[in-house]
Amino acid sequence: MPGRELVGLRVAITAFFALDGFIFSGWVVRIPDIKHQTHASAGALGLALLGVSAGAVLTMTVTGRLCRRYGSHPVTVVCMTVLALSVALPPLTRSVAALGAVLLLFGAAYGGVNVAFNSAAVDLVAAVRRPIMPSFHAAFSLGGMVGAGLGGLVAAHLSPTRHLLGITVVGLLVTAVAGRALLRHEPPAADRARPPEAGEGRAPRGGRRGLVVVFGLVALCTAYGEGAMADWGALHLKQDLTASAGTAAAGYACFALAMTVGRLTGSALLARLGRARTVIAGGSVATAGMLLGSLAPSVWAALAGFAVTGLGLANLFPVAVERAGALAGPSGVAVASTLGYGGMLLGPPTIGFMADWFSLPTALTSVAALAAVAAAIGVATRRVMNG
Repeated sequence: MPGRELVGLRVAITAFFALDGFIFSGWVVRIPDIKHQTHASAGALGLALLGVSAGAVLTMTVTGRLCRRYGSHPVTVVCMTVLALSVALPPLTRSVAALGAVLLLFGAAYGGVNVAFNSAAVDLVAAVRRPIMPSFHAAFSLGGMVGAGLGGLVAAHLSPTRHLLGITVVGLLVTAVAGRALLRHEPPAADRARPPEAGEGRAPRGGRRGLVVVFGLVALCTAYGEGAMADWGALHLKQDLTASAGTAAAGYACFALAMTVGRLTGSALLARLGRARTVIAGGSVATAGMLLGSLAPSVWAALAGFAVTGLGLANLFPVAVERAGALAGPSGVAVASTLGYGGMLLGPPTIGFMADWFSLPTALTSVAALAAVAAAIGVATRRVMNG
């Protein structure tokens, strides 16, 4: 495929990553309003949010086969269209059961599109033979920051129904434009045969599979924090620290901005520190940041903690996916990505149940605990991670 076409394909895939973050953050900043209108307790809301997780997990198990049969590009366009349409449904519900049902559809579309456009991105990375995967994840974070920031601006002026309907319109328009560019091209062919990287050839096949799962756990720990911040950060600021609706929405915006900055500078950081030290330092920084964000007595200290958490978590997921791919090829990327997105989607309902048992601030410290686990894995796998 000519270089110009590769550039156009990269722009189209980047647009889908950014749109995914924009739609998802637009939904999460209105969760406090949806909780109020459905009269849900923290535990009931967590149960409804489990619909997102269940839908995503069910879809993730079949999307890979759909991509192999129909191609990752058409599957990306179809799933993003469903995602854009389904985000308008939660404000129309008036009960926890109805909310859980529409979130099941939302989660199915969300899980499907993430597997599909990550598959498209993996094909493109293999074709260009450059480590550009962090740039796609940066686009997701940037889209999340824009969506959360916009949500904070309109929270006091637009109802959740009008706000999320507007996101649907934007989503369909972007999908129409970027989807047309995506569908013009077949996934680029790339030579998957490659010599083993340093240390790869010495690892037994079973050992490589085990390491892929370990790196997938790093992705899970990271994505757990992203999901927690998305679904519970605004509610913590509003409920526990009495922040206004706009300030509460700014919590996720601070987190997303910091994560975007971290990912945009990730290549330089990796060149300077190496993979293992990047994971160890990132996990340690995120641990400290989330302890501050969840336990601070003031809104502004919590916002600072959220930003530090975003910086710490920023590059853990890309490193984990890249290492899994180096060890086991595309199947390794799939395992790590599935574990990662599973953590993002299963974390929020877990925190909801913990908030009922203890308190929301205490529940959010689990993000710090898992960030510390990621740092510990970085220490334990230092040689392989730097291989």
